[in-house]
This record gives sequence, structure tokens and C-alpha cells, in this order.
Amino acid sequence: MSQEHEAAGTIEDRLMQRFGTLTPTERLLAGHLTRNFPVAGLASMTYLAKEAGVSTPTVLRLVQKLGFRGYPEFQAQLRNEIEARLESPLSKHARWTDGVPQTHILNRFADAVLANLTRTLSRIDHADFDACAEMLADPKRRVLVTGGRITHALADYLVTQLGIVRPGVSALPSQSSAWPSALLEMRPGDVLIVFDIRRYERATLQLAEMAAERGAEVVLITDPWISPISAYARFRFAAQIEVPSAWDSSTALMVLIETLLAAVQELNWPQAQDRMTRLEALYERASMFRRGKG
Repeated sequence: MSQEHEAAGTIEDRLMQRFGTLTPTERLLAGHLTRNFPVAGLASMTYLAKEAGVSTPTVLRLVQKLGFRGYPEFQAQLRNEIEARLESPLSKHARWTDGVPQTHILNRFADAVLANLTRTLSRIDHADFDACAEMLADPKRRVLVTGGRITHALADYLVTQLGIVRPGVSALPSQSSAWPSALLEMRPGDVLIVFDIRRYERATLQLAEMAAERGAEVVLITDPWISPISAYARFRFAAQIEVPSAWDSSTALMVLIETLLAAVQELNWPQAQDRMTRLEALYERASMFRRGKG
């Protein structure tokens, strides 16, 4: 991936940033690309135009507005992004350590994390964020949360904290054998929050599909390359995760989680305050925490 294209952001970044400047037919094409990302963009220009219901000149105009000289360059960038989705920890480590400047790892890592956070926050649509928080604050909706091999820890954290400020929050076990019974109890309007970052897990995609079929609202927390679960998600939040390491960073993901928690708490403060007061009383009665010396 060239430095120029990397600096401009992913293809989905560009589609979102430039959407307001597109013509109606270009928006139709952009919507088709987004809904069927990344597969739609791998087809020939003629086939893509036919599937989106637009002309081939519209395809060419759109990719040029996205900053590409032509369709071949657009597809080359798309293939680079797909390869990045599938990158293993070993190949990431090799890329980050090849020719890096001789600054301390603390500085390099901190710079990457701060850049990740800035880019993550700049991508979030405030209206979508607010609407998602309102949905999560609705006590009539039950909330199920699940994550993958790495992100299950984030899912558990969200369940613990969200369960303090509102009822009806539970973790969905990572074992797919436990999902059918949970799906059986799922009602239309309930919420499934899914954490899914590269390398995306097939079983989690199937879970999201089945939940959406049952009328659940799916909230996806993912990475810049966008999990395939996006096709079933009502709300999708993408966080930057790359750092100079073999492993991806969870910092921006955690900021998203804690900001959502703060928003839900604010929306439900009287009920949340009462719930937290009663919880503290139970902690006190159970002598759960050590008292400080007065």
C-alpha cells in the first residue's frame, strides 16, 4: 500500500468522507459498494455498474473522486486492504520492525496509539453514536454481548460495566454450542453487541446473521477493514488498531466502549443512580471491599 493511499485512509473511509459531495447515482453506487464490501469492488467495472444499477462512467467518476487515477488503481488498493485484514501477527511484526527509526518503543507505541484514537474518533458519526446509546439505554431491550478469541475480554468488560447501570445485560458464551438456546429467547428489538476484528471468525458471522433474522438489532465494533458482520449491523463503529507490535491494540476499542457506557449512564442517570446505590448496599452487606483506614 502506498504511503499516499494509506494517508488518505481506507476505501470505506473515503466513501464515508466524500458521501455528501456525490451525485445521486454516485451515492447509489457508493451504497452498493459499502453494503457488499469488499466483494463488490473486486468485480469488473462493467459488472459492478450493472449490479449497482448505474453506468460504467459513474463507476469511473466515483473512483476518481475517491482519489484514484482509475479502476485498476482502485482495485489494487482494495486488494491491499483485504490482505491487511488477513495479516498474521508474525507478518505484522516483520512489517513494523523493517527499517523503523531508532526511537524508543515507548515513544513509537504512544504515537501510534494517539494517532489511532484521533482517527477512530474522526470516523464516528455523532448521530449514529447517540442513536446507539439511546437504544442501549432502553431497559425494555435485553442486551447480549459477545467477542472473539481476543476481544472476548472487551465483551466481558462491557457486560460488567453496562450491567451496573441498567438491567438485562448478559454475556453470550464464546462456545457456539451455547448460542441456539440464547437465540431461542431473543426477542425482536433486543440488542446483540459483537466485537469482531481481523482475522474475522466465521462462527461469529453466523451468530449475527441468525440474530438479525430473529429481529435483533446488531451493533458491530470492528476495525478499519470492517468485519463481514457489517452486512447485518444497524450500527457499526470502526476503531484503528495498528501499533508497532505483532498484536493489534485495543486502546481505541476501549475508548469506544467507555464512551458508550458514559452516554448510557447519562441518559439513564436517575435509574442508574438508584441501581448503583442498591448495588453498593449489597457490596457493603457482603463486606466485599476492604475499608480504608480513617
